Amino acid sequence: MATWDWQVFCRDTVTGDPQSGCFGQGGDITYLDWMLSAWGWTLSVAGFSLIVALTVGSLMGIARTTPSRALVFIGNAWTELFRNIPLLVQIFLWYHVVPSLILPLREVPSFVLVVLALGFFTSARISEQVKAGIQSIPRGQRYAGLAVGLTLPQTYRYVLLPVAFRVVIPPLTSESMNIVKNSSVAFAVSIAELTLFALQAQEETSRGVEIYLAVTGAYFVSAFAVNRLALFIEQRVQIPGTLGAAR
Repeated sequence: MATWDWQVFCRDTVTGDPQSGCFGQGGDITYLDWMLSAWGWTLSVAGFSLIVALTVGSLMGIARTTPSRALVFIGNAWTELFRNIPLLVQIFLWYHVVPSLILPLREVPSFVLVVLALGFFTSARISEQVKAGIQSIPRGQRYAGLAVGLTLPQTYRYVLLPVAFRVVIPPLTSESMNIVKNSSVAFAVSIAELTLFALQAQEETSRGVEIYLAVTGAYFVSAFAVNRLALFIEQRVQIPGTLGAAR
């Protein structure tokens, strides 16, 4: 029966020598240092991608519920385009194809391209959820807002969206957790995140069990933290008297 060697994280990444305290000194980097840095990149990719996804997805979801045929077409086209192309293919398109078509993007770091690809991919799913949230509100509320003299944008801002976004918090929680897990595809374009760390560290140390268990734990902690944060927000903004308000 093979024994586990968790001291692998205390080794120097260059010499393989053990380091006291598991953190490098004087410019030395241990595998623990490397993993924590990779974890930071994972959270950065996920965080910025989530901002892009929430912003664009909300706009597209709102556009699909307006009376404007042009806005509905744009929202539907965006959603169908980005949700029907596999994420990994979109990563490669943004990294290899789009910069050759839009020359200024050649100077853009690969981190930004991955954030855009993951953010736009997730925005298509959020668009569906925002659309469903708005459509779940009785039409009478929209008509009531217009009847009291509010413009359509004001009706969305003050009447529809405050309720709709409360409705879609649970599915948005799932998407936020998914974006943390989907950030692993960034390894395909050499972003130094957790999955790339795991692949390279396992090759160098031949300690795949310890490396992959640690990386799995990091992904779990990240997704669980997002889940708890979303639950806290959901409880704080819950409309009194609705299902789950007393939780």
